[in-house]
Amino acid sequence: MRIKQSVVLPAFHHGQDAMDNLLGTIHDLGYQGVEIWGRPPLAEFKTLMATVQKCGLRLVSMCGHASLDDGLNRVENHQRITAELHESIGLAADYDIPGLICFSGNRNAGQSDYEGLLVCAQALRLSAPWAEKKGVNLNVELLNSRIDHYNYQADHTAWGVALCNLVNSPRVKLLYDIYHMQIMEGDVIRTLQKAIRHIGHFHTAGNPGRHDLDDHQELNYRGICRAIAQSDYDGYVGHEFWPQGDALKALRSTFALCDWRVEAAD
Repeated sequence: MRIKQSVVLPAFHHGQDAMDNLLGTIHDLGYQGVEIWGRPPLAEFKTLMATVQKCGLRLVSMCGHASLDDGLNRVENHQRITAELHESIGLAADYDIPGLICFSGNRNAGQSDYEGLLVCAQALRLSAPWAEKKGVNLNVELLNSRIDHYNYQADHTAWGVALCNLVNSPRVKLLYDIYHMQIMEGDVIRTLQKAIRHIGHFHTAGNPGRHDLDDHQELNYRGICRAIAQSDYDGYVGHEFWPQGDALKALRSTFALCDWRVEAAD
């Protein structure tokens, strides 16, 4: 298979270009999808979707509920998050968005990682049936808790896999952010190969610095994308880094680097 690549728009759009021009260029470079952060107001969302579709692209990921650091691992948030996810799942189904990002939240004082795991599973079980009915993935994002998101709970792949197993829904998966997991645990290829059936989405960035996927950082993205292409994974690999130079040049070189096809290994 050929890896499906997407662009996380906030990392590349800073107001200097009209959005439709940027999206048109992204499409022309070979990308199939784009992503956004947050949950924009409905009118703004519809305007964005019209532009995305006009440019021949697909919106493939956005946040399903509010607050990265105040998330699923607090029982008092479950009613709010369930309502937000219900709305987001409906929107995703209507606009053919395959996945929504969910967040464990930061660790709570007096709550062990195991207890946080159980509370997150409890929350996701409330929304999983609706996600299954609508055919939308709930992708719990794995983030590093050392550099960028201090004390975030879903900071290791094993914890995320345990969460997926507890919920036991085909629509509850992980957003495996390669940059974040390199910081926390490394051994990226072996880890993603073992966890691939639980992964619903990937994010990339160079480490250290969260910049371009070039030789100034330590990750071998050519090898990583080869491993993804040779697996059963059929989702998207989304690029979420801060380009240090020209953004379009970075997008062009990144697409070529990650444009792995299985037949190339034969």
